[in-house]
Amino acid sequence: MRRFTAPALLVALLCTGPLAQAAGSLVYCSEASPAGFDPAQYTSGTEFDASAETVFNRLVQFQRGGTTLEPGLATAWDISPDGKVYTFHLRQGVHFHTTAYFTPSRDFNADDVLFTFERMLDNAQPFRKAYPAEFPYFTDMGLDQNITSVSKTDAYTVVFSLKQPDAAFTADLAMSFASVQSAEYAAQLLAAGKPEQLNQQPVGTGPFVFNRYQKDAVIRFDGNRHYWKPEDVQLDHLIFAITPDPATRLQKLKAGECQVSGYARPVDLAEIKKDPALKVLEQPGFNVGFLAYNIQHPPLDNPSVRQALDMAINKQAIISTVFQGAGQVAQNVIPPNQWSYDATIQGAPYDPEKAKQLLEAAGVKPGTEINLWAMTVQRASNPNARLSAQMIQQDWAKVGVKANIVSYEWGEYIKRAKAGEHDVLTYGWTGDNGDPDNWLGVLYSCASIGGSNYARWCDKNYDALIEKARLSADRGERTRLYQQAQKILREQMPVSPMAHSVVAQPMRKNVEGFKINPFGVTGFYGVSLGTSD
Repeated sequence: MRRFTAPALLVALLCTGPLAQAAGSLVYCSEASPAGFDPAQYTSGTEFDASAETVFNRLVQFQRGGTTLEPGLATAWDISPDGKVYTFHLRQGVHFHTTAYFTPSRDFNADDVLFTFERMLDNAQPFRKAYPAEFPYFTDMGLDQNITSVSKTDAYTVVFSLKQPDAAFTADLAMSFASVQSAEYAAQLLAAGKPEQLNQQPVGTGPFVFNRYQKDAVIRFDGNRHYWKPEDVQLDHLIFAITPDPATRLQKLKAGECQVSGYARPVDLAEIKKDPALKVLEQPGFNVGFLAYNIQHPPLDNPSVRQALDMAINKQAIISTVFQGAGQVAQNVIPPNQWSYDATIQGAPYDPEKAKQLLEAAGVKPGTEINLWAMTVQRASNPNARLSAQMIQQDWAKVGVKANIVSYEWGEYIKRAKAGEHDVLTYGWTGDNGDPDNWLGVLYSCASIGGSNYARWCDKNYDALIEKARLSADRGERTRLYQQAQKILREQMPVSPMAHSVVAQPMRKNVEGFKINPFGVTGFYGVSLGTSD
């Protein structure tokens, strides 16, 4: 039995009592309205920033700004020798939020963990029946099939049993979707006939308490004065000022109307760096921007057509124009800083003439129309999807393909994409847990169709490699298997890798303690405001 626990000093620091002092209100100019506040239902940073990173905790969590696991709502965990049983020892004295719509009568305990995961596991679970929902991350990673049971041995011990070992299981539980809900609050909503409010008025144990939300305008949170890790709450209030236009975000940042701004345009960074009241944090991104080809829509079901469309795109021009050089052309479907990356894989060079030949050989007639979907939100992996789409449209026109650019509001975009309405869409991914399965399993496995597999591609040989890698605890063996899988992706090309970006985070100079999250979410626990600006 392997035991994982927190150092004694850390435990002492985390249990020093309620927040003694917090100061100030921080305004974050965010890029879009969240579709909801139940992290289990979503895969996008927009929702995770407004819920998982503020309101909720998980059993295990990642250290701020890093990929190392640390205790969360569990202080320690044991793994059985066969890798199939995980026992979590829960933190005591943790309070759920008291809000205008809920007052807890007890502290966090094992019942809350059971409710959180049984809702995702069991279609017949009463709350799930009353409020049907999809849990894309949970199913995309096959956890719905691999977890055989979640049980408690006492009020503060929870046991997960698996069908087969999963090398990434603990890291998976640190992801946003695994945020722990209040079973008591859920029962109250169920009794009142309002279970859908779980996604509208969240209750968690996290560093910030949800106050109110006005769609397309503002989300208000209050600092959690009873947080179990008091040093993480340095703000009285946290406000998301929803500001979709990047130019407006920049104006608000410069005027001091917000202290942190999401997703700056690369072209604006030089101006921001010259402003004495502002600063920019930067680091290599753990991301990839890509095009996903819906292989269920002819002629995109033909790998030769996908390869032709890929080599018809001048990707370096997109890096220069859209990313302003703050990135690199992606050769592979995962970033170079992800372990198991196969550096021998090289993307096809820009070659419109060869692309024409491939299209002609595949029977694609000149003037063939394809709908190309462009995201309406900025992402580190694509700071301007509309401009990218316009450049791709021009490139494809040169090889006889007419691309019609389609855009929707972000929530509608994701909903329609999961239903497979698109032909080709712009998308991007930032790793969530540091494990290759988070890319290769979540984005391309057969189980992920209808979830984050927007190519709707399924290859049994590929799936067998991914499954075998998931079972192994040997990183060398997993690397070998994942590299074989990457080669299949390169040959079949359900997606065109486009770019890996540099992540830049602009803010006012008086913001202290902010760390860029390698997984692409934005958290404000541990962040404070200094007196000078």
